[in-house]
Amino acid sequence: HRPVTRHYEGFEGARLSEYASFETVCALAEFITEHGALGAKLHREFGDNLEQARAAFEDYAGSYHSAADFAEEVTRDSGTEIPASLDYYIDWQALARDMAMNGEIMVFQTGFDEVHIFWSR
Repeated sequence: HRPVTRHYEGFEGARLSEYASFETVCALAEFITEHGALGAKLHREFGDNLEQARAAFEDYAGSYHSAADFAEEVTRDSGTEIPASLDYYIDWQALARDMAMNGEIMVFQTGFDEVHIFWSR
């Protein structure tokens, strides 16, 4: 068998097997066209499994300037009252890091000031 793909561009770093079928190449190209670099990062995160990468978007929490912004928003939206006198003592970055380390969220950085958050299920 001859390889279908040897050199490819425009896949935002997503990996393809040399012997990937034409259908696989087209499906991945469509996914990358729709989701860009974020789609490629998800594809890699899930071991190049396109179906798992697609399914991850069911748990997409959104785009934020930082994971800390996400942690703060989730906390405030939960109805938790934070007294103004304590507000400056909360380390939102540490909270976001703990959420990621505990497996609650997955964080993907796609730009200097842009992260995408997914809930881990």
